[in-house]
Amino acid sequence: MKKILSIILASLIFSGAAIFCLTGASSGKKDFIKYAEFNVTYPALEKAMNIDIDTYGEDIHINWIEVLAYLGAKYGGDFKRYSSKDMDDIINRLKAGEKIEAITGDMKYYNYYNQVYSAVLGGMLGEYNEYSGEGENITSEKKYGLKCCSPIAATFPFSDFDDFGASRSYGYKRQHMGHDMMCAVGTPIICVEDGTVECMGWNQYGGWRIGIRSNDKKRYYYYAHLRQNRPYHCDLKEGMTVHAGEVIGYAGRTGYSAKENVNNIETPHLHWGMELIFDESQKECDNEIWIDLYALTKLLQKHKSKTVRVAETKEYYSIFQKQ
Repeated sequence: MKKILSIILASLIFSGAAIFCLTGASSGKKDFIKYAEFNVTYPALEKAMNIDIDTYGEDIHINWIEVLAYLGAKYGGDFKRYSSKDMDDIINRLKAGEKIEAITGDMKYYNYYNQVYSAVLGGMLGEYNEYSGEGENITSEKKYGLKCCSPIAATFPFSDFDDFGASRSYGYKRQHMGHDMMCAVGTPIICVEDGTVECMGWNQYGGWRIGIRSNDKKRYYYYAHLRQNRPYHCDLKEGMTVHAGEVIGYAGRTGYSAKENVNNIETPHLHWGMELIFDESQKECDNEIWIDLYALTKLLQKHKSKTVRVAETKEYYSIFQKQ
């Protein structure tokens, strides 16, 4: 199905119809993106991220999103065509002083890919405080880099594979619009990015779940199948502000039941998803934009939140939450 959708999108883009299909500009409706995929591979993500970090603070700071958007426009979104040499070429041109606007001026769909990739990656890099040490000896150091965190806490094992789009049959036949991380019941679940808790509670498909909206409103994070009886961190409340690295809940196997607090998932795991929102009308509709998180999950392993357990309450906290 993913392959078919990719072929359709490529056909629309290169026929020029994407301007109408993706933005609604032809009918006088709101001008926003209505369909998007994110197929950037892990090697491309890692290489682009590293050059962004390495050039931060220099006279020419290379923006990883702009580099990836250039390649997206070059490949028509198909990163199976990705070549490290292609990235080296665009990086060298930028380092030589060429402007991205001049380089991409003749690329009809650069702006589209820049919008999509900015929506996905816009909160990933930036300045953040890195904490280290234990107990009374915890120190922090300001850094620039990957400030979002893995959804699984440091030292807790998990396994995964690229399961986006796989068939699901509970309730009705549908596709899997997220990424599953197999882990033990009780594994601390981490807030990936700063944002606001928009929903908590029971969903018959996701069991106990949490929905968190990024501060720029572009990303909606969905964490599902949380632990039976005590799914959430004790401090978590709907409407509160949360930060990347904080413990928000615990992995379990709840869901697949209209009755609350039921373990109907066979294998304990975290289902996490990212919905892109270019207009508020997309938040809950028949054409929501959920993306493949396999490559991003691998990238986020570079920044894991360290946690401590409070024996009296049996709650886990990230080390900076206890400051």
